[in-house]
Amino acid sequence: MRFVLRRLGFFVVTLWAAITLNFLIPRLMPGNAALSMMSRYKGHINPNAMHALEVAFGIKTHESLVHAYFTYIGNIARLHFGISLTFFPDTVTHQVLQALPWTLALVGTTTILAFILGTLIGLVAAWRRGGVLDGVLPPIFVITSAFPYFWLALLAIWLFSIKLGWFAESGGYDVTTTVAWSWAFVSDAFRHSVLPAVTILVTSIGGWILTMRNNTITVLAEDYVRMARAKGLSPWRIMWHYAGRNAILPNLTGFAMSLGFVVSGAILVEFVFNYPGVGWMFLQSVENQDYALMQALFLMITVAVLIAILAADGATAILDPRTRDRS
Repeated sequence: MRFVLRRLGFFVVTLWAAITLNFLIPRLMPGNAALSMMSRYKGHINPNAMHALEVAFGIKTHESLVHAYFTYIGNIARLHFGISLTFFPDTVTHQVLQALPWTLALVGTTTILAFILGTLIGLVAAWRRGGVLDGVLPPIFVITSAFPYFWLALLAIWLFSIKLGWFAESGGYDVTTTVAWSWAFVSDAFRHSVLPAVTILVTSIGGWILTMRNNTITVLAEDYVRMARAKGLSPWRIMWHYAGRNAILPNLTGFAMSLGFVVSGAILVEFVFNYPGVGWMFLQSVENQDYALMQALFLMITVAVLIAILAADGATAILDPRTRDRS
């Protein structure tokens, strides 16, 4: 119980600090969304138009900071983040909810797949140390992990889209396809996501392989593994229940962090492939100084990371009861 309360307390305090900073930073910067919108139009600024934009963006110049803070807290509770400057006059919430499923489907799936495959390959490579699998796959994927995202993405577009014509070059789906839960749309979206998914997978799996391999080699030298071998337990049982279960523990926090950052998207990959995800939206919000959209995305990333870390702590406590005793 004490373990759970400590983790929940950490979650609440960190979330409050993130919300407070998210509120203060844009208000400490000069200007506002209305001025940014009007600055796009050269010449005289109409006061009536400026006032109309301030009303639309919810800007109250004479409102106290304390009152604005509690108003902001209430808006967050209702998932109301204001009007987006980039997608004016649409709301931030609507735009984020449109882009989030694309990122979760692409980056979320590839992150989980990279972790599972990397963990399995690293475990087997360490168990059969010096074998063919250990000598081929880890070095190859460690090298590919050093490739920049955008370089590998451009190479994939040139080879598989332009030269071979196997996959779509950019976008999330063909503009002529009707967006609906139909086989035509799903297959078209899948065809557009293959290249960015492979790019993320190839550049991220090497880290999981190398980390799991090194952890497993360290665990295999422990006394309880030697005792399991002395008892005559089957090699597969020793690998999964003794070596693998303990070797994966250090990776859980890293995996939780990567899952938390899934919602931020793979900005470079989404930009190169013009993929309609949160990463591309994040880049647009920075370029357009869309503070409302940036605030929502920052807060969403923070909450996702905190929840992922909380889940990783719970999984670690279940797999290794010693962590509960030390907390």
